[in-house]
Amino acid sequence: MDTTTLRRNLERAAQVLEDCDALLVTAGAGAGVDSGLPDFRGDEGFWKAYPPIAKLGISFYEMANPHWFHRNPRLAWGFYGHRLNLYRKTVPHDGFLKLLESGKRKKGEYFVFTSNVDGQFQKAGYEEDRIEECHGSIHHFQCAEPCGDDIWDARDTTVAVDESVFEARDPLPRCGRCGRVARPNVLMFGDWLWNPRRTETQGQRFAGWLQTLRSQNLSLAIVEMGAGRSVPTVRSTSEYLARLLDAALIRINPRDHQVPEGQLSIPLGAAEGIDRILEAKKEA
Repeated sequence: MDTTTLRRNLERAAQVLEDCDALLVTAGAGAGVDSGLPDFRGDEGFWKAYPPIAKLGISFYEMANPHWFHRNPRLAWGFYGHRLNLYRKTVPHDGFLKLLESGKRKKGEYFVFTSNVDGQFQKAGYEEDRIEECHGSIHHFQCAEPCGDDIWDARDTTVAVDESVFEARDPLPRCGRCGRVARPNVLMFGDWLWNPRRTETQGQRFAGWLQTLRSQNLSLAIVEMGAGRSVPTVRSTSEYLARLLDAALIRINPRDHQVPEGQLSIPLGAAEGIDRILEAKKEA
């Protein structure tokens, strides 16, 4: 994209954010890269973050599979325990905060739809009941069997990881009902054991918010950050809602920035893209 087109898109995006009655923030994995989170794009990116797993020749797709909690729970919790500890330490970049401030000023306020399991929106101050985590949350656990429908907050659970081999040390997280190994309440690949109850409740709140926008005839802007095409849940949701509600879509993505006709492409990282839009708003 040439400089002139980018400047024009930034100015249009700034105007969209100024004029809308409500804000929907949609986010994929790329949204957290500017916070220092690893980019797992392709096996090389994953293996760079987890060298011991690279030595085993296990891809991200293979590692993010629930069968490890039965086959090798120490390795499974080495991977997910490390991610849990990383996400707990990570400070969300300023783009999260700036979008929140924008959304709070709107008549219809805001909602978040994200495939990320890292809890960065909650950490940045977004209200828990205004977030749908469509793939679950690493900060909540469930039984790996599972023995029931229990989902519990993991904030008081510590997972110690030997990073030389990326295996968890005892004690591993356990189910309070049956005593077997627990797992994150995260939708993994090939996962028939994920408990979607928490996410379904979030989805009901999201649907209710969208219905309120329609009933009150409130205009919506969608700001999408870091949503790729390999698992297109977020992109598809953004585009579907833009069509359904005649909403403006602002797609911020340094690589997969293509948009449907009439929508706005911002080929930048999440933090820079939001900053540049808000700068254009000030200059207008």
